[in-house]
Amino acid sequence: MPADAASQANIELIRKSDPAIADLIAAEAGRQETTLELIASENHVSSAVMHAMGTCLTNKYAEGYPGARYYGGCEFHDRIEQTAIDRACRLFGAKFANVQPHSGAQANMAAMMATLNPGDSFASLVLKDGGHLSHGMKINFSGIFYKPVHYPLHYDKAHPELERIDYDAAMKVCMEHRPKLIMCGYSAYPRIIDFKRFREIADACGALLMADIAHIAGLVAAGVHPSPFPHAHIVTTTTHKTLRGPRGGLIMTGDEDLARKINKSLFPGVQGGPLMHIIAAKAVAFGEALRPEFKDYARRVVVNARALAAGLGKRGYRITSGGTDNHLMLVDLRTKSEELTGQDAETWLGTAGIVCNKNGIPDDPRPPKFTSGVRLGSPAVTTRGLGEPEMDVVAAWIDKVLTARGDAGVCEGVRREVGGMCAKFPMPG
Repeated sequence: MPADAASQANIELIRKSDPAIADLIAAEAGRQETTLELIASENHVSSAVMHAMGTCLTNKYAEGYPGARYYGGCEFHDRIEQTAIDRACRLFGAKFANVQPHSGAQANMAAMMATLNPGDSFASLVLKDGGHLSHGMKINFSGIFYKPVHYPLHYDKAHPELERIDYDAAMKVCMEHRPKLIMCGYSAYPRIIDFKRFREIADACGALLMADIAHIAGLVAAGVHPSPFPHAHIVTTTTHKTLRGPRGGLIMTGDEDLARKINKSLFPGVQGGPLMHIIAAKAVAFGEALRPEFKDYARRVVVNARALAAGLGKRGYRITSGGTDNHLMLVDLRTKSEELTGQDAETWLGTAGIVCNKNGIPDDPRPPKFTSGVRLGSPAVTTRGLGEPEMDVVAAWIDKVLTARGDAGVCEGVRREVGGMCAKFPMPG
């Protein structure tokens, strides 16, 4: 059951009207409380963020922007949205922010609509190397309406620990294809991104630079990862993940003309009415991220990720690129067993109460349905208060489960131990 008394009260209120849904929410709350969340793109929000989402703000349409709505009765919504905008700009050092995107993918869609015409080319890292589906996947809008060209990672079988952005190759690709937009920022890249170098590439080929920092936004905000500003013309992000806010998107820029184009592209180009209850929760999360304690949280996220990577490394697992500089790592399972797949690991670890996702590794010979690796992240367990000693224990549990190939008895035993750790480090609230 939810540790947060207010959340429990909400479930009981729902139960009076819809017992079936209330039971499912309670079951999900129990799952979250008794498992360790290692999915790099997930986190646990504060009670304040969670309850901001469940307010009367959901009752109101507020199409448009503060001071320019298409519905009456928006005076408080204007103030809430402006607060979110002001806090986002302060947090990231931007001049303009749009807090209305419903998701990171829609933020990317609006940014691309503002800068590209159908059929225009843009450059990005291919999905299999750590990019995102909205960075040019063939069946995604980005691959259907625009023309993606891709720059590579280093592939050196003699030195697989390189596995980092090949900036010289990116320059070569961009000079050859002359894209209108260059995208950087990734879903499965464990190293620092050199935004300054990307801006040099953009300037050389006459492109705009867009940084999608969905994964590292909280680290950027806290100063433990370099900021894309002032190098990027446009910055997009989600507001969950390391930023520890509600599920949603955000677009920022330092250019007033681009800001006008982005606003128009998002509304009415991509979306209608904004989700004002989510925007209020974004404002709360941005306020939390402006506090000194958030900087310490972000620092510990990186420390914990490195500790988990080290713990797995000493137990025989290869961490791609040789480690991590941020909140995530890609674990090559083949160094432990050639037969072990990411699908196996995800299933077996889930049974043991350790939640992660299968993920391709650079130059992965297996298809996405199976993969040769898993992606692990530290944001959620750091929110719960786990530290470096616990990370080594978690690494030992992972190894125990995978070495036993998901043996039911081993998984059950680890699940009990995981439950004990979860009780020691409860959910926020």
